[in-house]
Amino acid sequence: MSGPRHHDVLVVGGGNAGISLAAKLRRDGCRNVAVVEPRTTHHYRPLLSYVASGMATLDDLRRPEGDVVPDGVRWYIDEVAAVDPQASHVRLASGEVLHCTDLAVCPGSQVDWDAVPGAQAAMATPAAATSYLPELATKTWTLLSSLTSGTAVFAVSDRHVPCSPVALKPLLTAADHWRRTGLLDAIDVHLVHEGAALVGEARADRELRAAAERFGVRVRMRTAVESVDPEAQTLRLSGPDGSDELRYDAFYLAPPHRAPAWIAESGLATAASDGFVAVDPHTLQHTEHPAIWGLGDAADVQTPPSGGALRKQVPVVAHNIAARRTGAPMNRYQGYTVAPVTTDRRRLLLGEFDRDGTPEPTFRFPDLVRPRRTLLAFDRYLEPPIYWHRLLKGKVS
Repeated sequence: MSGPRHHDVLVVGGGNAGISLAAKLRRDGCRNVAVVEPRTTHHYRPLLSYVASGMATLDDLRRPEGDVVPDGVRWYIDEVAAVDPQASHVRLASGEVLHCTDLAVCPGSQVDWDAVPGAQAAMATPAAATSYLPELATKTWTLLSSLTSGTAVFAVSDRHVPCSPVALKPLLTAADHWRRTGLLDAIDVHLVHEGAALVGEARADRELRAAAERFGVRVRMRTAVESVDPEAQTLRLSGPDGSDELRYDAFYLAPPHRAPAWIAESGLATAASDGFVAVDPHTLQHTEHPAIWGLGDAADVQTPPSGGALRKQVPVVAHNIAARRTGAPMNRYQGYTVAPVTTDRRRLLLGEFDRDGTPEPTFRFPDLVRPRRTLLAFDRYLEPPIYWHRLLKGKVS
């Protein structure tokens, strides 16, 4: 009887992290790479916030998964059921077992509806939406653009939300739309933010707070949505001054996220990693299993997750997989992440920083924290082709 199918490197996840890593490994000469990904449609997820702002469509961000899987990479259209880190085995939902020399875990994170009771039910009503699910992103702009009066509440969790600052795009673009159409004075706009800052870079945070102030947005920091009553259209809030309720006519939520359950069930998480893959945040190597690596939204890399962060994480993992085998020095990931946020329908700023909040700009000139029209054009129109034709081809550095 034959044993499990073997792969030199097995990549779990066929999103930005998984496909970019598989392509990078192939470019570096690894011959036996496989990807496990159950979805047959690939999404360029940064455009979802533009869909929610009425500035893109779902067709702009979708491609067949088969079109982005690198040549020579085996694709398993299946889900992971469990990992045996001691035996280097991965069991798929179909029952098939795969063996690998190195395992890269990057399946992304999932919306944690259980963390906010009533939120999922609210999404089924006409008055609530989110840009964090493709099927609801279009609904977001329909909801916001049709509002002519009442109360609009934008709530942003700080519990593992992928690139949470981009949740401000629908807020600030909608507020600009309401101002241009003469409706802003008739709409009471609230931002309920669970964190202490809108973005982890101080200057960018000041710019975004100033943008919110210009539109008359009522900002409440360190405040969480504890629950939602979809029928009454009310939110139960908890903040520094206690609990209260807020009624809404339009509700946008950037919801808490969690890692797939099999990560913790397989022993790849620790108490400190909150269910996410426990890795050395610098080498991205698992803290207990040297042949396992974590990157992307499902890994505890101790910096805010973002698609831009993968430009730094992918080369580190690709290099360190080879370095582990040869004893060469490992490269280090310094926690770079990025937050591209519109300040209105014409301008965008780029906050780039490390895990300590220290600015880490790609270019010293021009100043990319200053909102610019050229930055919005780049983010909306030039970044997607770079993603499809360079990053997913393993051309990352």
